[in-house]
Amino acid sequence: MLETSEILFRGEFRLKIPFSTIKSAKAMDGELRLQTAEGLVVFQLGAAAEKWCEKILHPKSRIEKLGVKADAKVSLIGDFDAGFLAELGKLTKSVSEGKVAADSEWIFFSADSKEDLGALPKISTSMKGAAALWTVYPKGQKHITENDVLGAGRKAGLKDVKVVGFSSTHTALKFIIPLSDR
Repeated sequence: MLETSEILFRGEFRLKIPFSTIKSAKAMDGELRLQTAEGLVVFQLGAAAEKWCEKILHPKSRIEKLGVKADAKVSLIGDFDAGFLAELGKLTKSVSEGKVAADSEWIFFSADSKEDLGALPKISTSMKGAAALWTVYPKGQKHITENDVLGAGRKAGLKDVKVVGFSSTHTALKFIIPLSDR
């Protein structure tokens, strides 16, 4: 499996190769050849070898994974790390903090607990058209899980369409208004 920042192999044995440990990557004759500190690893991928190699050598940035475009209208609800704010600042000057702006195309909501998810119904009613809501929550925590976020979003009438690794500590789950309700 080609993940955002690592390759996972699950077969007769398991193997996890973080991109950060790959010294070189080449695609040749349907093989993906990775040189790591532990040695050479070869995956028989056929036509996918070139695509995987490109993704390993040039992984998407967080903003690219989230789909935010230049000059987008963005709203932020909750606290976000300085790195993310800097990435947004390079992309757009139209950022509303603390409330959802009427014309927001992208809404980012930081939820640290199940209780925080109680804000989703209000946020969902402020969404218009094809606006996207990314709910950002801590990874691997018992006090707020992916199922909690999914349930709260669906209860608010939204449809979940994508999940990405937001950072090493957080996950982001994307919700939209179902097409039938736009």
